[in-house]
Amino acid sequence: MADTQPTGTGNPLDAYTPAQMAERVETVGLAKVGMPFLQTLTLGMLAGAFIAFGAMLYTLVMTQHGLGLGPARLLGGTAFSLGLILVVVGGAELFTGNSLIVMAWAERKVSLGRLGRNWGIVYLGNFIGSIGSVILVWLAGTMQIGDGAMGQTAAAIAAGKLALGPVEAFARGILCNALVCLAVWLCFAAHDVTGKILAIVPPIAAFVALGFEHSVANMYLIPAGMVAAGEADIAGFVANLVPVTLGNIVGGGVFVALVYWVCYLRGK
Repeated sequence: MADTQPTGTGNPLDAYTPAQMAERVETVGLAKVGMPFLQTLTLGMLAGAFIAFGAMLYTLVMTQHGLGLGPARLLGGTAFSLGLILVVVGGAELFTGNSLIVMAWAERKVSLGRLGRNWGIVYLGNFIGSIGSVILVWLAGTMQIGDGAMGQTAAAIAAGKLALGPVEAFARGILCNALVCLAVWLCFAAHDVTGKILAIVPPIAAFVALGFEHSVANMYLIPAGMVAAGEADIAGFVANLVPVTLGNIVGGGVFVALVYWVCYLRGK
């Protein structure tokens, strides 16, 4: 949407205030639930592919990095930020970010049915885009970079995710999407592309470095790792994706969207 609202100081270069950001998030949420099926699905597929690009770069950066634990994870998280930058700046529909539509639902401007419809279509689109990216990476031979070292890293990443218990996966999903939705939330304070990119990188780098779980990223990372390892664990994939997805909903929809709704929109 156009950046036409005045800011608190009257200076058009100042960031939007949190109250203005809340109104903008609500407006965008209304537009999202009103999109036709095909447009929503296609934009969801793009988002799945965009997050996969970030996950690909993350996998490469984490391969034979020669750095300590903290620096390597921070560098990998910064690389992974590419995914959300493409989603926000390029324009796509990401399930985790769309948790912020809960603000419009809390205002009773969006029904639970329309909210669920958007989430369902976007989630499906994200999944299709992610799996399509896995297939293309396999066909491209990307996992053979470094004499197969990248494939070994991909397999190790997937194995680590599959080893998580449901409670741990759920908790990591909450923490992850709190940071992802905060990154998207901060973008609503920006007036230009540079501001949005600077708002995205720190929260995304933090969630990746801390090992939190992102459902859409896992739609790529786990299948890609299984392909690299030559082993398919569909049951394990589903067992990871379900609690992570539920955690993402709580982290973004409750801990970010509902909290900011209470702070800035409730009763207004």
